[in-house]
Amino acid sequence: MNTKQIDAVLELAKTLNFNRAAEQLCVSQPTLSYEIKELENEIGFKIFDRSGKGATLTPAGSRFCQTLKSIRKQLKSAVEQGQNFSAKYSDNISVGIPIRSMLRHLPQTMIEFAVRYPEVSIFPKFIGFYNTDDFLRGNTDILIAMDFEVKHIPDIKIYPLYECGISLVMRDDDELSAKKVIQQEDLYGRTLMVGGGSPPALQRVQKRLINTQKISYFNSADHDTTLTNVAAKKGICLSPDFFNEDTNGFKRIPFACPEKFKIVLCTHNNDKRESLIYFIKLLQKLHK
Repeated sequence: MNTKQIDAVLELAKTLNFNRAAEQLCVSQPTLSYEIKELENEIGFKIFDRSGKGATLTPAGSRFCQTLKSIRKQLKSAVEQGQNFSAKYSDNISVGIPIRSMLRHLPQTMIEFAVRYPEVSIFPKFIGFYNTDDFLRGNTDILIAMDFEVKHIPDIKIYPLYECGISLVMRDDDELSAKKVIQQEDLYGRTLMVGGGSPPALQRVQKRLINTQKISYFNSADHDTTLTNVAAKKGICLSPDFFNEDTNGFKRIPFACPEKFKIVLCTHNNDKRESLIYFIKLLQKLHK
């Protein structure tokens, strides 16, 4: 299977018309038919049923194209990264980050790092929360995480980065937005958004507030849904301070509680590159 065949299949799956698909790919209709037929012979099943009216996906072809879209996207990304890398760099350090605001000083770190190691590429990979798979498979060199996520993982080295607390997030026109610090009693009679993949420390605070029986709560699927509900005046939410919602109509104010989040950097024990250690020291210095 080659990229021409993949592109041919995906374009025909989109248009279901050989002539239009061939025009989009800038090839002749016989060439398109040949590429698809060759691929069908290789994989051993029909992707399309042909008729005088065009083409329709077979059940197997429909499922095949779903997977093929993902493969093509990954392949395109791999080629682009390879092109970038081969043109300028001799080494690469990949950094897995749940969200951009968790490493607010990453751009400045990359600038300072490039002065000393211009031949080493820093490649940020945004991976979402609670996702260590790519790092454990060795596809990511540095992982940014909360300490409870990684302290049980063997054969890694953990570097402390920073600690942060919890803040209340509300609309910027909320009556609480004028306060410097939010106390527990300030939330009495309000509706608190909970759930949404909250880390354990935040869950403890949410449970403690709910147990007062003076605060209503509303289950939310994820952080984006929570913010949408806050914007719609359905409630307020507590959020770790590595998020940043002080824009677009939201206000973030520290919440008085003892719980903290410890953000750490993880590397593989066998990765002792000087450039990697220097990059980590820069991150620690800037976040301090």
